[in-house]
Order: sequence, then C-alpha cells, then structure tokens
Amino acid sequence: MVTPRISYAHLLATPNPKHVDSLLSFFENGRAQRGTGGFGVEIEHLPVHNADDTAVSYYEPNGVETLLLRLRPYYDESKEYWENGHLVGLARDGVSVSLEPGGQVETSIGILHTPEDLNALYSRFRQEADPIVAELGWRFVAYGYQPKSSFADIPVNPKDRYDAMTSYLGRVGQFGPCMMRCSASTQVSIDFVDEHDAIAKMRIGTAIGPILAWYFRNSPYFEGRINPYPLLRQRMWDYLDFQRTNVIPGLFDQRFGWEDYAIDVLSTPLMFADLTHTPEALESGATAKELHRAAFYENAGDVYPDRELNSYEINHIISTHFNDVRLKNFIELRHWDSLPVERAERLTEIVASLFYVPANRIRLESYFDGLREEDVLEAKANIQARGRDASPYGQPLDFWQEFLGIEGILVDVPGDPAHPDVFQA
Repeated sequence: MVTPRISYAHLLATPNPKHVDSLLSFFENGRAQRGTGGFGVEIEHLPVHNADDTAVSYYEPNGVETLLLRLRPYYDESKEYWENGHLVGLARDGVSVSLEPGGQVETSIGILHTPEDLNALYSRFRQEADPIVAELGWRFVAYGYQPKSSFADIPVNPKDRYDAMTSYLGRVGQFGPCMMRCSASTQVSIDFVDEHDAIAKMRIGTAIGPILAWYFRNSPYFEGRINPYPLLRQRMWDYLDFQRTNVIPGLFDQRFGWEDYAIDVLSTPLMFADLTHTPEALESGATAKELHRAAFYENAGDVYPDRELNSYEINHIISTHFNDVRLKNFIELRHWDSLPVERAERLTEIVASLFYVPANRIRLESYFDGLREEDVLEAKANIQARGRDASPYGQPLDFWQEFLGIEGILVDVPGDPAHPDVFQA
C-alpha cells in the first residue's frame, strides 16, 4: 500500500498552472544548460571585532557597508546590487559577494569543475578583503554562529525582505531571529541531468546531510554561551517554520517529481513579495515599498500575474523556501555550518565522490532504497539526542564514517564541554 502524500498547503490554495509550468521549464533549462559534474560553493562569514569578538554590523562606522564600498574596485560595476541607497552586493566572473540578514558576508563561488578549484577563487577574495577588514579593526570568523553576540544585538541590513522576514519568522518558530542575524553556513550545489537524477540526488542529500553535518559541525557557541545542541544549524532550521524548512514534503514517495515540488513551493505563503522585476507592477507606477512588501498570507498566485513567470520571479519564490535540500536550476545542499576553506574543500570532495562517482551513487541509492520521510526525521532526532553515541538509520557513526568515505574528519569542536578541544587532520 502506498502512503498518500499530504501537503496541507494544497488544500488552502491551488497554484496557477502557468506558474507551475514556469517552474518545470526552469528546472528543465537547468538540466539542459548545466549537464553534470560542476559545483557551486557558498561560504558565509561572521564579521567580528578584533577587540572583543562581538558582531560587526552593516551600519556602524567601519562596518560591513564600508567593506563593500572598498571592495567595489575589484568587482564588475554593472553587477553591483544596491537597495535603499546602500550597497548590498558585488559580483564578477566566478565570485559574487552578498549579505545575509545580520551582515554576514557570503561568497558564492562557481561554477567549479573540481573541488580543488575552490581554493584559487576563494583565496583571491580573501586576499582582497582581509587587508581591508584588518584596517577596519575586525575579521572574518568561520563558525556556524556568532561567538559572543546575541541576535538581539544585531540589526538587519538594508534589504527590505529582511524586515518582513523578521516580522514573520519571529512569530512562527523558536529560532527565526537567531538564524537570520547570527548564523552562518557552507552550502554546496551540484548538477543534475534529468528529473529522475535530480529527485534521486535530492533524496540522497536529504538522507546523508545530517550525518555529514555531524562530521563538519562548527558551532561551538550559541547566544554568547557554549552551544548545547549537537547540530545547532539543524536545530534552528527544523524548529523555524515547518512549511518551508526541513524535509521536502512527499520527497520519498516514489511518485514524487518536479511538479510536486513546484506545487508545494507555489502553494506556500511567500513571506515577502519582490516585484522589482515584474513589468506589470513597474508599469503601474508602484512605489518602492509596494515593489518590496510583506506577503504573510499570499502565495505566488496571489502576488504575480496570470502568465508565465520570469527567471527573477522564480528565483525569488524558491528563495522563500529553506528545505535541507533545495531545487533551483541546480541542487543546493544546505546542511552545514560555516567552514574554513580547507574544510569546505574537503566537504566538496566528499560530495563529489558520493554524487558524481557512479559506483558510490549506486551504493547509496541501494542502501537507502525504501527510505521514508519519517526515517530521516528519526535519524535527525537521534543525532540531536545522542550526539557522538547516535545511531542514525540504525548504524553507529563509525559505520557512517567508513561508508561515506569521511575518515579523518573533525572529531571535536572547540568550546564544546562534551568534547576535548582538539581537531583531527
């Protein structure tokens, strides 16, 4: 007997068929344009003062805005992103620099053809940025959470969407403001060749993500104290807003496909509507605030016109979902804390081995054949409850270290009272 798929969003709002077709075309174009074998890596950095390790804000004198302004000469002027009169993004071939809500500085790097390519592009960014931040009196920290500051001490940057997200996420879950203002991550993106390949990779990524997160955990602190959670990032996202986080509903049903994912995304309230690239809104003379507005109860069909969506609108709609694994015109694996580049490169090597080496891929698909959404939720809870004594999917962590080819990875996190302050190379 096949377990029926349940998505309560579908009972509340039926997405516009033209919007569904738009997302399906978007996924198909990703397949056609990218093929397979490439990577994208995003590393978010926590800016902290040298004097006391507290967070550096966007607005303060010699803060994050000053860094971006001084980095401008290194980037393509035509690709700058400004909002409300403030610079919030830079880009050039191979690298873009953007901001998370609390002023975290994100570098998006790719397309990479081997994991080793990461270091060259990333090193150039750091060679340009580090002397500037040193002169400004602060530095970048690669942790999953601010070491000293509380979310209450950090203002959001000038993007309008972050005001709306603060109002929304601060009321629906436990950790919205914490995640927005203090957390930082490493994300790895991979390609897919068709719908079947994409769904299979999304299932594998969802299943093994929490296990890899254990070996690449890097959050010794939470709200100025020792972090009590084995996997802080997972804890924050899982308890944030279940309709847009955690495991994609229905992913492990064998009938699941791109259309199911599109319907789920389009049926969920947007939180925030971005109409800055919607011609009908621009032609209507809408004000800046009307082009950027909260959409707490409105889904895409309520906000966007009855036509095919453009790529900007599609990317915005998908960006309001934060599942463990996210489908765009590539697959985004989102489980991991911010990491130093050496560890990010090692993570990318492991992802490459598991997803792009046919023998490893077949082995994973065979092992997880018949896996259910409930099994993934149980594995996550097992790691959170038992830490190093966990047995996700019924197997001890030593088994997974060998099975996933991650021998010699992080053993202990500095600052965690449950573990010595040592690392293993």
